[in-house]
Amino acid sequence: MSFSELKTQMESRIQKTIEVLKKDLSGLRTGRASTSLLDTVVVDAYGSMLPLNQVGSVSVLEARLLGVQVWDKNMVKAVEKAITNAGLGLNPMSDGALIRIPIPALNEERRLEMIKVGGKFAETARVSVRNIRRDALDELKAQEKASEISEDDLKRYEGEVQKVIDAAIKNIDDILKTKEAEIKQV
Repeated sequence: MSFSELKTQMESRIQKTIEVLKKDLSGLRTGRASTSLLDTVVVDAYGSMLPLNQVGSVSVLEARLLGVQVWDKNMVKAVEKAITNAGLGLNPMSDGALIRIPIPALNEERRLEMIKVGGKFAETARVSVRNIRRDALDELKAQEKASEISEDDLKRYEGEVQKVIDAAIKNIDDILKTKEAEIKQV
């Protein structure tokens, strides 16, 4: 594999990581009910972990109230438990197959909690980017060992890989700062 192919593959994986981060951060609420708030919730259903939207439909009932219509009434307790344990600070209330989720007002404590959750999402993205760097460097070292590239090329390529990784981590940090400012503003 040539270095340009390796770099393209690396950049593609980094882009996917950043898309996942943006999706995760979009679920952090900034003041009002949004169905994307529950996008990260997974439910232990039928012996496997399923996204919430595969066991019920999520809707906005009021400005500060979400509703989850669970399709299988036997799954209501599992869905409630998944929402409670998702680390979003939500307390679902069930009445039959409909689960109502009141969205608490954002006080200062809640904002700090949301910022911490955002930080966890960003750290997960940074770890993923570092893993991408490790994979790329391993590939380069294997090529050098197999005499496909010289030692000088290896050092040069390692520097270029690091530049790509540094840019990706800066991008992740910028995305997190933007989300933190959005949360503090509300």
